[in-house]
Amino acid sequence: MLEDAESRILAETPDVRITEWRLRQGTHTGPHVHGYDYSVMPVSGGRLTVTDAAGQATAMEQVRGTGYSRPAGVEHDVANIDDPSEVVFVEVELLRG
Repeated sequence: MLEDAESRILAETPDVRITEWRLRQGTHTGPHVHGYDYSVMPVSGGRLTVTDAAGQATAMEQVRGTGYSRPAGVEHDVANIDDPSEVVFVEVELLRG
């Protein structure tokens, strides 16, 4: 059974929410749907497992300093199943379109 990952909001305005996520081995974000477009900036490298709404799991290698963006509506769970290192990333949600 996976435990909840650690998250904390670093800043929030009417336009943007910035959240730091820390996933130790054996933790996950929990299944969720992104209500806003968002970008992710990995702070550390590491391997995460992303499970989509259909239950399809995909390994994803986080590369420190290499960001990516996704549109609103993405539904998934992000987990650190087998990486012994803590995987850290910052998520920036665009709260206004």
